[in-house]
Amino acid sequence: MQEHITSLIAEALADFVSSYENFGPQPQIELGRTKDPEHGEFSTNIALKLAGRLKSSPREIADSLIAKLPESKSIKKVEVAGPGFINFFLNPESQNQIIKSILEKNSRFGLQGSNGKKICLEFVSANPTGPLHVGHGRGAAYGASLANILQAAGFKVTTEYYVNDAGRQMDILTVSVWLRYLDLSGIEVRFPDNGYQGDYIWDIGARIHRQRKEELKIDSDELLRNIRADEAQGGDKEQHIDDLIAKAKVYLKDNYTYVFKIALETILQNIKQDLKSFRVEYDNWFSEISLNDSNEIDKTIKDLEGKGDIYSKQNAKWFKTTAYGDDKDRVVVRENGLNTYFASDIAYHKNKFDRGFDNLINIWGADHHGYIPRMQASIKAMGFEPKRLTMLLVQFANLYRSGEKIPMSTRSGSFVTLRELYTEVGVDAARYFYIMRKSEQHLDFDLDLAKSKSNENPVYYIQYAHARTQSVMHKLKQHGFSWDVDQGLDNLELLTTDKEQALIKRLNQYQDILLKSADNFAPHYLAFYLKDLANEYHTYYNAYKFILDDEDLRNARLCLINAVRIIIHNGLGLIGVLAPDKM
Repeated sequence: MQEHITSLIAEALADFVSSYENFGPQPQIELGRTKDPEHGEFSTNIALKLAGRLKSSPREIADSLIAKLPESKSIKKVEVAGPGFINFFLNPESQNQIIKSILEKNSRFGLQGSNGKKICLEFVSANPTGPLHVGHGRGAAYGASLANILQAAGFKVTTEYYVNDAGRQMDILTVSVWLRYLDLSGIEVRFPDNGYQGDYIWDIGARIHRQRKEELKIDSDELLRNIRADEAQGGDKEQHIDDLIAKAKVYLKDNYTYVFKIALETILQNIKQDLKSFRVEYDNWFSEISLNDSNEIDKTIKDLEGKGDIYSKQNAKWFKTTAYGDDKDRVVVRENGLNTYFASDIAYHKNKFDRGFDNLINIWGADHHGYIPRMQASIKAMGFEPKRLTMLLVQFANLYRSGEKIPMSTRSGSFVTLRELYTEVGVDAARYFYIMRKSEQHLDFDLDLAKSKSNENPVYYIQYAHARTQSVMHKLKQHGFSWDVDQGLDNLELLTTDKEQALIKRLNQYQDILLKSADNFAPHYLAFYLKDLANEYHTYYNAYKFILDDEDLRNARLCLINAVRIIIHNGLGLIGVLAPDKM
């Protein structure tokens, strides 16, 4: 309906401005739903936009535009309000047609045709150095929901997980696992303060010990003394662990790669399993190592050097990102000749563009905010439009139990894993609660509320609305009735109560909400909508009966509540929540 009215305004606007010479480009038509039913269903400010250019009264312009509007059976009346807003009132019959459309299209209702745009949506991409925690869970729920919504809006979306399986953090992981293996082999070694903690490191060390017994034990007293060195006594902790990495590579030789692969494989398998259980699956898992193997990082750096964007300083290579809007230049090759993470990211984004994507969307943690300018600079330096890259930030989630915040620290390993969360509260509650707020806002996750089976729990409240309709249909058969859809659709004019009209109006908003969620990368709009729809449905359900002797009214009401059921089912599906038939 919004598209229909917009097209009517566009036709009237074209006719109106045709009488003005050198009018220039027409302003964009903004048509939104009204908040107050007394102002109709839709309103536009197009007359206010034209007033300044034409130096005329907005209300006079509005009257002229209304006079040029083509006739439409869907519109009951059009009025000028306030300083010059044009309000559209719809015929009840046109409002009711949404029920027929929903019942006919069912699971495909609200889906837009393909617009041909290809998007690569990268999200989570947590380093494979430990299990996913509740912070990663929010990014996972947000990314998966956004992917579904964008696909529903007509985009061709490829979801991708960038596996940071190269670099120093993976070396720290490898050494951490090896040191735990040594402990299990009877060799006491002081664990470095900045090594990876947590029981999962012991578990991987135990797996290696089961496979290789004590083949990887230390025989050199000198090496053992070095590893036992206490870096906490005035030493440089970062240098200490770098020395451990270097020693481990020398001592283990090919076995270093073995430990590395076991650690990576174990953690990555757990990450994939957690995400799958959380109803998050990816089209592609992209390995950072593959960029090294294909020399794409070195090629990208050489391309930038050829453009004069790379210079040397203090034996390192620097990228002149300040020339493209960054606040300072960035290192891409360190003094030791190793590429930085930034260098890998530049090559990775070039790779995505080379694969033919029209737009890239990255969902990052809020702590990556300072990383945005350099990535935009690199995109521009490589000759791509910066606007083709969108970076969305996700704030951390704080967990509360019995009103008390649960303390967490990823460094010490004392954090709540995603698996622990969805095991406790369920996948449905976790998926919904994660997207109830804007992604860039902090989220306080109430575990007690998420587990409660009450109207205060929004996901339970919405699911219960779906189950209630299924219960009505079950009782219908027990009473010996059947649902005559055609008869119901022929009698939609009987749905005249305020609660029925409120439900119908809310159903008419679904497609607009879906597009708004896609345009703003904001699944929380859909979450709010479903809660509002469920609230109006429960109010209606508690006020009226549906299994009536009056066949016309009975079937009309059954059409309405089943349309609500379909929208709830479709909407919940987009955000990764199930719509149960029984509660």
